[in-house]
Amino acid sequence: SVALFNILRFPLNMLPVVISSLVQASVSLKRLRLFLSHEELDPGNVNRNDLKGSAYSISMKNATLSWSKDDSPCLKDINLAILEGSLVAVVGHVGCGKSSLISALLGEMEKQEGYVAVKGTVAYVSQQAWIQNTTLKDNIIFGQDWHKGWYNRVIRSCALLPDLEMLPAGDESEIGEKGVNLSGGQKQRVNLARAVYNDCSVYFLDDPLSAVDAHVGRHIFEKVIGPKGLLKNTTRILVTHGINFLPQMDVIFVMVDGKISEFGTYQELLEQGGAFSEYLQAYAHKETSEPEVESESEDIVLLEVEDAEDDGPNRPRHKKRRLSTISRQYPGFANKAETTSLGGYSSSPRSNVGLSQFAGQQELDNNTEEKAGGKLTVADKAQTGRVKFSVYIKYIKAIGVCTSCLIVVAYICQHVAALFSNFWLSLWTDDPIVNGTQPFNKLRLGVYSALGLGQGFFVLFSSVLMCAGGIIASKWLHADLLNDVLQSPMNFFERTPSGNLVNRFAKDIDTIDSMIPTVIKMFLGSLFNVLIACIVILIATPIVAVTFLPLGFVYFFVQKFYVATSRQLKRLESVSRSPIYSHFNETLLGVSVIRAFGEQDRFLQENDLRVDENQKAYYPSIVANRWLAVRLEFVGNCIVLFAALFAVAYRLKLSAGLVGLSISYALQVTATLNWLVRMSSEVETNIVAVERVKEYSEMEKEAPWFSNNNSPTSNWIQRGTIQFIGYSARYRADLDLVLKNITLTIKGGEKVGIVGRTGAGKSSIALGLFRIIEPAEGLIYLDGINISEIGLHDLRSEITIIPQEPVVFSGSLRMNLDPFEHHSDNDLWNALELAHLKTFVSDLPNTLNHECSEGGENLSVGQRQLICLARALLRKSKVLVLDEATAAVDLVTDKLIQSTIKSHFDQSTVLTIAHRLHTIMDYTRVLVLDKGEIIEFDTPANLLAKKGVFYHMAADSGLL
Repeated sequence: SVALFNILRFPLNMLPVVISSLVQASVSLKRLRLFLSHEELDPGNVNRNDLKGSAYSISMKNATLSWSKDDSPCLKDINLAILEGSLVAVVGHVGCGKSSLISALLGEMEKQEGYVAVKGTVAYVSQQAWIQNTTLKDNIIFGQDWHKGWYNRVIRSCALLPDLEMLPAGDESEIGEKGVNLSGGQKQRVNLARAVYNDCSVYFLDDPLSAVDAHVGRHIFEKVIGPKGLLKNTTRILVTHGINFLPQMDVIFVMVDGKISEFGTYQELLEQGGAFSEYLQAYAHKETSEPEVESESEDIVLLEVEDAEDDGPNRPRHKKRRLSTISRQYPGFANKAETTSLGGYSSSPRSNVGLSQFAGQQELDNNTEEKAGGKLTVADKAQTGRVKFSVYIKYIKAIGVCTSCLIVVAYICQHVAALFSNFWLSLWTDDPIVNGTQPFNKLRLGVYSALGLGQGFFVLFSSVLMCAGGIIASKWLHADLLNDVLQSPMNFFERTPSGNLVNRFAKDIDTIDSMIPTVIKMFLGSLFNVLIACIVILIATPIVAVTFLPLGFVYFFVQKFYVATSRQLKRLESVSRSPIYSHFNETLLGVSVIRAFGEQDRFLQENDLRVDENQKAYYPSIVANRWLAVRLEFVGNCIVLFAALFAVAYRLKLSAGLVGLSISYALQVTATLNWLVRMSSEVETNIVAVERVKEYSEMEKEAPWFSNNNSPTSNWIQRGTIQFIGYSARYRADLDLVLKNITLTIKGGEKVGIVGRTGAGKSSIALGLFRIIEPAEGLIYLDGINISEIGLHDLRSEITIIPQEPVVFSGSLRMNLDPFEHHSDNDLWNALELAHLKTFVSDLPNTLNHECSEGGENLSVGQRQLICLARALLRKSKVLVLDEATAAVDLVTDKLIQSTIKSHFDQSTVLTIAHRLHTIMDYTRVLVLDKGEIIEFDTPANLLAKKGVFYHMAADSGLL
């Protein structure tokens, strides 16, 4: 009976694990079923065949659309018909439905009623550029066939040629996840180049020009979008806030609150005398006139070059192509006079610190030669060899040293109690029977019961301790990992794919949560079971010890071989999981672009390939498991065989009770030994999760959050005076300087505009001020305090930035405005009113409790930007940085925002990085940057009178 119960012990121990796994599987299946049963986009939302043979490319009749069937309509009663080859503008205030109209034509919205039809292939340029973590070339080609001549022409027209010149490996340079290696303007130009290269019939362009300066924007419009651009024979729908291109449009649609309020040509809209006519007259007189600039300031050279591969695969091929190089020479450059090309370049991530020198006759092939240094992101690395002892120590410390010791002691007591109860039972069976019964039955029963109760207590105690210790360790390691990641410098996030982070925070933490405590518990149980079985067998039949040496050698060899293999397979499986997460996350972010280009199958295949790579590491671990089981079954059966043989051979000398106890333990050795080796292997393979978490604790960190020696008082910035003294900075140690010897003083309360071509180093100034990048040399003082000597929290809590790409978190609108709950509802409503969002929020069903989706996807980009403005208004900092903060809003809203900033931050120092130069024309001073250096720094009036760099930028913007 004891033997049978011992054999049953292992399956009974496994029963809770099996039940738990079944429950988890059931929950997962329900979640999957719920997800898979969700409504999918109806392909019939947009008819693709109805307009064949028609003169129209796009038609909408009485169309009412919403984001889901249950939502209220975003677009109401839309009627439009667009002729093939037309250039169409869609304009309107923030949140009026411009981007929704584009989404509706792409089939991304649910059609509640009406008719929507689009003819031909479609290309889409999203408002926020979607960039893949691959080379610049692959981002542009986007799965299409390579056509060298057409590719080169697209690169030139989208003003990307200078960027290829200076990127470390040309167009073979990896541009990082979400395009971290590029500036905002460069990302948008790559976004546009992808659409142009795909050579489609219809182009949906969602405000692609807002992220570039006026000069580059004008070039892109003329060479790509406009009536004489590359896309002149296609249908183009351009959402725009800039009105200087509107006179060249075939038709303009004006949207108000999800409806088309009026439409017509530029001249027709002016003659209608409506609200939009007044808007045009208020702004257009300055922006639509062509700037008059000296002839030396702009030299457009058109070179005829032989090229048989000029055009795309669907375009007629010509024998010649036009190579355009726009060269600009600025007077007043002193010794820095140079011919600079149109776009920015990148000698380091995101900085792209100036305008590259480019000779018009240079061979294009030189731009695309692969050079060293093109790799940016760092793949997840798999360690080799045994897991270091320090990893085990880290986990023990996470549980608690005292708790760990108590767990081991509890397991020892539990198995000692089990051994003594069985030994006591064997003595009981040896008691002689007198008069049909055994003496001392009550004593035997009492002691046996006490030992059984003691064993039960220690089983419960050890299990509770193990569970509690596992939870404590998991919480501690997760907090430690999160703290390590949050304290990492910015270049860590630029070089680390999101999949690596998701892998550690998801799978590795899950392993620490659920697997490691269970595996350790089973390992300790199996270890003491095997030890006790061996002790009992040796006591009962000492001669069996002769067989233990060879069997132990076999066991040791098998265990060592298996553990080394399974440990490395686990590491490889963990590492190969990161690319799956990265690709999945990247696909979700760009799903609308992928669907627009019809690339779903290619992305599914890519996902399958990455899953297959992961399975290449996972499947061998299952095979190795079976390999181990066969060999350990052999070792275990040998132990049973020898224990039984020697028991029979020495039956006259042995106690029947001990022999029975020996055989009962021998019978369970096979399963227990197998499980011990597997669990010892599982401990080492799963502890790899702790090893991977520990890797991040050994990375470079940012400066301390608080400085014990130099902590300033609260509200330590009183005036807002900023001094840069010989300041130079770079993004990483292996890269060139992005800011060079910046020396300037900004007085408290001054309003300073920061301008320059794409990639001149404008955003780098803000990053240096926040110590996102540390100085290579030089100092920055805020109100006379060296910011390098104070804690990052003390610095960043006192200054505010409204970033170029607005950040909205998943949660309520209230939480996004006031995450630390420092302000009353009245304060929130006042901030919303100043940010011109009060009406919008008041109309929401839950007002301030309105749930913002992840990344603010249920808000327009302009609305997200206004939320960031409201958040800044609540902080009331003495130093405010605006990084292209109004690029995504219309000119009317822009004017209102600028008025709010001037009145609300009249006592604050404001630094504004601007492409729209009219927003800074009344600022105190303007800082002009090029290649990371100060070119000009004076009042706008003086800079215009000087007729230098700023003068020509203002001329390009139509302000002169």
